[in-house]
Amino acid sequence: MSALHSAVTSITHNIPSFLRQPAEALIGEQCYDVLVYNFDITNVECLKYALSKGLGLGIVLGGSIVKIPQILKIVGSGSARGLSLSAYILETASYAINLAYSSRNKFPFSTYGENFFLTIQNVIITLLILFFSAPKGASSSGLGGPLTGKQKSNSSGSLSKVITGLVITFVSGIVLWSENLCPPSMLALLQAATLPLSLISKAPQILSNHSNKSTGNLSAFAVFNALLGCLARLFTTKQEVNDPLIFWGFAGAAILNAVLALQMIFYWNNTHTVDDTRLPNRRYSAEEKGSLNNQSPEKFSAVDLGATTGGSGVGKRWARKID
Repeated sequence: MSALHSAVTSITHNIPSFLRQPAEALIGEQCYDVLVYNFDITNVECLKYALSKGLGLGIVLGGSIVKIPQILKIVGSGSARGLSLSAYILETASYAINLAYSSRNKFPFSTYGENFFLTIQNVIITLLILFFSAPKGASSSGLGGPLTGKQKSNSSGSLSKVITGLVITFVSGIVLWSENLCPPSMLALLQAATLPLSLISKAPQILSNHSNKSTGNLSAFAVFNALLGCLARLFTTKQEVNDPLIFWGFAGAAILNAVLALQMIFYWNNTHTVDDTRLPNRRYSAEEKGSLNNQSPEKFSAVDLGATTGGSGVGKRWARKID
């Protein structure tokens, strides 16, 4: 054992400064000397601290990309189907408050840094939901082809929602980071409110998934990474910050993220789509009726006429007479 220790320390004593300095900044000079320089891995406190720092750094790096698949999924499909707008608004508010509270209290960045990236990504997703949400009665399938007057109106209406959302986001950021507009006592109350806010923010998405028996365009990567991140944050918060407001906020979020993860597993193969061509009494829209009326008699097939007459043999014989 002593030979192994001597061999390792002969390396750790000669680590170049460009590697040593970042490690010292991450775990502190004292724990660096104990764990790395002297290779003493029996120091439990330094081991726990180093583990917490490593997890925190991993969570921050993961948080910087965790919602990107969700963004790409919405943009790629041109739809925000299955995503709850109210859930994302509440979740974004919770992230932003936690970010402001932690940064203004000068907590280590490794204990909250992912909230910076999650807030930005959530704002983007919320704006995409606003942009791709069609009003009732509007067509949601018109990504290709020329825009009609009604579609142009819907597009401009969606754009105005996005601009309004950006303005609200900008103003909210100014208020949260201003000690005059939001004093520390008020910010502490807002941080305490993030616990019920976090619980409420997940409820619409959970209820929507349960009602539709599908998770729609919800990203499995985002859901499972959020769950793992919350579980890891329970350890890092207890180890480095020990703030009960932060700790219980992550505890509540972990429970609800676990529910979303279970729904993702249960509804994995459910797409919740309906093939209306298989419905026996399908109602045609005004546009479909117009296209049917404009067809010449020669274009009606035996199947078409059979469907309009209830699928009887009379309809099929009448079709052959027209031909």
